[in-house]
Amino acid sequence: MLTRRHIRIKVVQSIYAFDQTENRDLDKQEKFLHYSIDQMHDLYILLLQVLVEMQKHEETYVKRSQQKHLATDSEKNPSRNFIDNKLIDLIAHHQGLQETIHNRKLGYWSLDDEYITILLKELRQRDFYTNYLKLNKPNFVEDREFALKVYKDIIAPNDKLYEYLEDKRLTWVDDFAIVNTALVKVMGKLKEANVASTLIPDLYKNEDDREYATNLFRKVVLNDEKLAKMIEGKTPNWDQDRIADLDMIIIKMGIAEFLYFPSIPTRVSINEFLEIAKEYSTPKSSIFINGILDKLVKELTASKELNKIGRGLL
Repeated sequence: MLTRRHIRIKVVQSIYAFDQTENRDLDKQEKFLHYSIDQMHDLYILLLQVLVEMQKHEETYVKRSQQKHLATDSEKNPSRNFIDNKLIDLIAHHQGLQETIHNRKLGYWSLDDEYITILLKELRQRDFYTNYLKLNKPNFVEDREFALKVYKDIIAPNDKLYEYLEDKRLTWVDDFAIVNTALVKVMGKLKEANVASTLIPDLYKNEDDREYATNLFRKVVLNDEKLAKMIEGKTPNWDQDRIADLDMIIIKMGIAEFLYFPSIPTRVSINEFLEIAKEYSTPKSSIFINGILDKLVKELTASKELNKIGRGLL
């Protein structure tokens, strides 16, 4: 589920937090780094469960409407397309999902179901929902496309849901967009035959990525003085103490990848950190950072200090 960019963002945040702390504890901050990353998996599970809860609540709503004293024909004989949605039903009965919700105590929606009600009210006002209910026995693909649209158009952009999740866990603030993207990608590939194995992806692509997070964090923190010294003289118009803290961290991380990660091409490192700077730092930071990193690559190449393995890694 995680890409290297997501990992880099988490490392940037952890180093920033470490630098801002008076009593620096490297092991404690490293544990928090992995805790913060692991929380993304909880958020994924929680957002996936929203679809299931919306389906459950809609079934309750339909049953109550049928019991009205003056129920309309449409209320007496409602469409069950959403209630019987094949994809959402498979998600609801996914053993691994239910076990994770129980083990990690993620049954939030049983206590805070007012957010499910908010989402359903918005859904009922949408034309695509009305059109879906009119379908005659939708197939799995139609059910999947509907569920995907509910997620992309109703759940993901809902401000109240975002605020709720923000209040629940601080680490989820920057994870929301990443998890949304991963969830939409997974849902788009689901088939009846692969739901069991595909629905909940591994957090890391492989063990190398998990080690990469730890190693990048430690290489930057433990070599802070060396990395800072390499930046000296590369900013003729700026004293180091005038460089934004976040920009300084991003530059140091770029240098660390140049020196200590031989399998990562320098251009990949630069491009990734420039994208992070564009998203998290000042408007001009990416130009500033690009100039410094480019200059350092040329110097390290000339001095043969770059230790890149394989073709095309410079």
